[in-house]
Amino acid sequence: MSKIKVAVIGCGTIANSAHIPSYMNCPDAEIKYFCDIIPERAEAAVEKYGCGTAIVDYHDALNDPEIEAISVCTPNNVHAQIAIDGLRAGKNVLCEKPAARTYAEALEMQKAQHETGKVLNIGVVNRFNDGVNVIKKMIASGELGNIHHVYVSFRAVRSIPGLGGAFTTKAIAGGGVLIDWGVHYLDIVMYCCGDPKPVTVTGETFSKLGVDMENYVYTNMWAGPPKYDGTYDVDDSVTALVRTEGPVITLNGAWAQNIFESETYIDFMGDKGGIRLQYGKDFKMYTAKNGALVESTPTYQTHDMFQTEINSFIRCIRTGEKLASHIDTAVITSMLMQGIYDSAEAHKEVTLG
Repeated sequence: MSKIKVAVIGCGTIANSAHIPSYMNCPDAEIKYFCDIIPERAEAAVEKYGCGTAIVDYHDALNDPEIEAISVCTPNNVHAQIAIDGLRAGKNVLCEKPAARTYAEALEMQKAQHETGKVLNIGVVNRFNDGVNVIKKMIASGELGNIHHVYVSFRAVRSIPGLGGAFTTKAIAGGGVLIDWGVHYLDIVMYCCGDPKPVTVTGETFSKLGVDMENYVYTNMWAGPPKYDGTYDVDDSVTALVRTEGPVITLNGAWAQNIFESETYIDFMGDKGGIRLQYGKDFKMYTAKNGALVESTPTYQTHDMFQTEINSFIRCIRTGEKLASHIDTAVITSMLMQGIYDSAEAHKEVTLG
């Protein structure tokens, strides 16, 4: 069986750290194009990986009948346009998270997928994380009982990315820490709890520590260096309460805070037991048994979640399998984030759905 030919659109950090190496290690995929609006990035990818052709205009890949799939690894502001163009050109699409800057854009992507019937998966990669899937199975089997509350913390000390650049410009990113980090945490919660229907949300966002860019103190900056003549108009911290038809979700997130301790975890609280998942790491389970309080740390086999994601994407193109990262489920997280932003702007609770 011939390999599925792929175009990687956007040759920045996520492409080089995850998508490209995973395609290179996938026996059923072959990268034909590296595309970036900065020609040197695409050319560097060709040289580094020893394959493919460097292009600047993604339409060149869409117009090639040999291309069956594309990975969209661009800034958020062009996710929707490129994904929709790809679907309408008959290509299958894996689009990095978040699906889009807004819920409305994500709905347009979902509409295009339904109309074309091609694959549209979103890069909510934690749905391919082995530990997350163990937790999902434990919840589904009733080991934790009724999950009534989930608490989410994605708080870092001074981690605003690329101050003044694309990450801190709302017109490009759509938002700050909520849309950048919160999307992963909220998606894990929804996935593990069976994607319960959201009902209402109340939230507040804050843009405080990064506004005075030249006086922002930090020890390191990913996606840097800072551009002091750039834009900073996004949230650097957020808090919210979400009511769903399942558990209530509360969250606190921060790229930057004046508490010098990072806390990145999710607490699943049930009436029979609870789980604390350390983001990107293992988890502990807490329960009562035989008259004693019991704490355990499960062990399980782990695989690279990005590799699993890419392998699954290529596989589902051939099998027609609908993955957990399909736009139909990922769009729920887009709705949640939009609800939080809308509530913060209006300073009142909003109804979802």
